[in-house]
Amino acid sequence: MRFTGNSDAKADAKGRVFLPAAFRKILLTAGESGLILRRDVFQQCLVIYPLSVWDKLVDSITERTNPFDRQGRENLRRFVAGSESLSLDSDGRILIPRRYLEAAGITNEVRFIGMDNTIEVWNRQAADDMLANDADLGDSLETMMNPTGLLGL
Repeated sequence: MRFTGNSDAKADAKGRVFLPAAFRKILLTAGESGLILRRDVFQQCLVIYPLSVWDKLVDSITERTNPFDRQGRENLRRFVAGSESLSLDSDGRILIPRRYLEAAGITNEVRFIGMDNTIEVWNRQAADDMLANDADLGDSLETMMNPTGLLGL
């Protein structure tokens, strides 16, 4: 399952927002029924994880965490505790709790961005600013994808 592209929407006063139809179709085709919402650990945005993706991620973190490593357990606890189950209503909307909207600086203008196997939820202006700042994108991708580094030549 891979989400690509971006789409704008508006959150209503209760925090309900239509998940883009293209993203709903991908979820339906993949047989995903559950969604998990969490603040991103790096950016001021939210991340929607299909339940299967979330479960694999939490399993991966858990496997790397020794049960007697205090810091590792604390990180796992904070990561999981900062999440919330979401569901689509019959109209294709999700309800984003107020505390998450506030954490992402979202009032009513929302931008959904497909990010591989997750969906990011941004304040639209913050997303515009982030996406407009791509002057060094080519250089960064060149460094990251350098064929000599990739192939070990």
